[in-house]
Amino acid sequence: MPKTVGIAVSNATFHFDKLYTYAVLPEHQNVVRLGSMVLVPFGKGSRARMGVVLACDAEPEHSKLKYLFDVAPASACLTPELLRLVYFLKERTFCTYYEAVKAVIPYGAQYKPAVAADGVTPVLQKQLTRHTENAYKLVGTLPQKPKPTAKQLAAVALLSGGPRTLNELEDKGISRAVLDNLCTKGVLECSKVNKSIDLYASIPLRNDPITLTGQQQAAYDTLLPKLEDTAPHSALLYGVTGSGKTLVFLKLISRCLELGRKALVLVPEISLTPQMILRLKGQFGRRVAVQHSALNHTERLLQWQMIQDGGADIVVGTRSAVFSPLENIGLIIIDEEQEHTYRSESAPRYSAHEVARQRAAENGALLLLASATPSTESFHAAQNGRTQLVRLTKRYGGNPLPSVQIVDMRAELAAGNPREISLALEDAIRRNLEAEKQTILLLNRRGYQTIAQCEDCREVLKCPKCSVPMVYHKSAHKVLCHYCGSQQEPPPTLCPACGGKLQYRGFGTQKAEEELAKLFPEARVLRMDQDSTAAKDAHEKLLAKFAAHEYDIMVGTQMVAKGLDFEDVTLVGVLGIDSLLFAQGFRAYENVFSLITQVVGRSGRAKEPGFAIIQTTDPDNPVLTLAAAQDYDAFYEQEIAYRKLGLYPPFCGLCIIGFAGAKENEVARAAARFSALLGQQAAKQPDLPLRILGPTPGSIEKINDTYRYKLTVKCRNDRRFRDLVRSTLALYEKEKLPSKASVVVDLHSDGDI
Repeated sequence: MPKTVGIAVSNATFHFDKLYTYAVLPEHQNVVRLGSMVLVPFGKGSRARMGVVLACDAEPEHSKLKYLFDVAPASACLTPELLRLVYFLKERTFCTYYEAVKAVIPYGAQYKPAVAADGVTPVLQKQLTRHTENAYKLVGTLPQKPKPTAKQLAAVALLSGGPRTLNELEDKGISRAVLDNLCTKGVLECSKVNKSIDLYASIPLRNDPITLTGQQQAAYDTLLPKLEDTAPHSALLYGVTGSGKTLVFLKLISRCLELGRKALVLVPEISLTPQMILRLKGQFGRRVAVQHSALNHTERLLQWQMIQDGGADIVVGTRSAVFSPLENIGLIIIDEEQEHTYRSESAPRYSAHEVARQRAAENGALLLLASATPSTESFHAAQNGRTQLVRLTKRYGGNPLPSVQIVDMRAELAAGNPREISLALEDAIRRNLEAEKQTILLLNRRGYQTIAQCEDCREVLKCPKCSVPMVYHKSAHKVLCHYCGSQQEPPPTLCPACGGKLQYRGFGTQKAEEELAKLFPEARVLRMDQDSTAAKDAHEKLLAKFAAHEYDIMVGTQMVAKGLDFEDVTLVGVLGIDSLLFAQGFRAYENVFSLITQVVGRSGRAKEPGFAIIQTTDPDNPVLTLAAAQDYDAFYEQEIAYRKLGLYPPFCGLCIIGFAGAKENEVARAAARFSALLGQQAAKQPDLPLRILGPTPGSIEKINDTYRYKLTVKCRNDRRFRDLVRSTLALYEKEKLPSKASVVVDLHSDGDI
């Protein structure tokens, strides 16, 4: 039994993030094990702090050691594989041990410090304790006097079919007050039940036979040997939009389960999970668990516990689902693998690809990346034989790819059309409406008008806390900052700099919705952006309504571009793409190519041929013409040549070191000092390949009154380089520079981003 344990504590700075040794009380000795969550006295005042046990020793404790306060039950213990992932994250992403633990365990399964009933003893308390909810059943008849209300009658009618939970009744518009009143009258009886764990029980289990086309079968047959042996493999399924990659997934998952192993399916964003859940639940029923951020903490915890208890064979979810406590994984699928959302933007800054590759290696699983527009790095790895390449070149059902027209918006303006919707697009939408078909319009900006500019001094109205323009939202009649949330209402009419008149211009999703309503008053228009999908389950509900033909036109931001499959969509319009074409960053062209190819691919997926219109002020741009032709191979050749010439991934690793603080000059000085320290450390290893660029202001210099600078380091992402950065971070902390500017390290590996 362990007499002493090595513990990583919460809220440790990078410099102090090491294992601290504690003694174990006799009553805790049988409970403590590697991966246990514990509460410990820390620092001079012995304040209670959360920790996790990362080492167990039996050596005799010396008298000065402090004892653990409390230990969480074994069910909250990290599995050996998840423990290894904690070390993996610590080594690869420059996070602290406890940040890694928090990434691996969902919030609900975590613990927090609390005080026992005696008011003194520190104890652990679960972040979530409520897993029950009220359920109601009919036990009496509704008295006719006083006259029952409509809501009371509705409640009784609903409950005559059997008991229901409070949640289900509230969804039907019946409030708790109505139910409590009926309980007092003896009509209903209330009891506590465990919250339902089957989140998507309403999806019927169809278990249809999976019929593959010749090409899909060939792809499946190629991948099968890699699934059936127990060595780790990776493959890239590169298939044009609408080629039926999902059917190949389903068949592989089915075989994986037959082999007695488990499958993990990752999708890039919440808007894509409903359709993937529908396919998986329809095929495999209750054995599917879901992990994504739109679930509330309780739902997510219940799903996590179901996975941990072995109640799930398949997990589907967004980025964080890669940490699901699945054992014996045989297959990991990363759909739309090129998406940037697979990288975490906060500590630990991990790439789901890297974690998935690590888990595939540990489990001897097949890692399958899939996309119509693979990332340049993934395709390069496939071209060089590091990953197996499997192609689907035809659309499912033999449909042709959509035909595409590029419209020059400068010519539209010259012809006297000031609107953002070109005449060609207007005609195409009208024809589509007459044919009772649906249209998707992609516009990469939410809001109504995107900038307000002074007519006199030409200054743009900017957020007082950020160096970005404010955006006018008409429905709320205010200007908003999309970065920090600052708002002004009513929107100012005069320039804060010189008092001149502000002119509002630009085009966001709200204005597009209004313009469409004027042009096509009879059309039903659905807007999909962060504003309209903020409510819980809004994505699912709105997409289901669009699928049920309750809307004719869907206008939205990037969330409408990928992975969605609607039979009646035969027209796609791309508006306002130019801002992305001229964006900063070496991935700008790849992002535009991918976005256009993906959104164009939403059209013509059933019997009718598809058509797409791309509006731009740069109609001869090669990226647009290649995307219009859906010619990924030609785009890749052009892109890989540019990457090689400029020395970008996959030809090097990229490390972005960000600095943030309240005073611009202090942030700039701290960034320069870090750069100097890094240079000094690197000079001790002259054979280490390295290029340090910067420091420069961030692409958005100020967000929420915080100034941002960055260093870009081109490197080889190996242990030597990571150790170099680690030693520089330690020196930076030693000089007390984090008080001037906090520092974050975001390391992109070469070839696997």
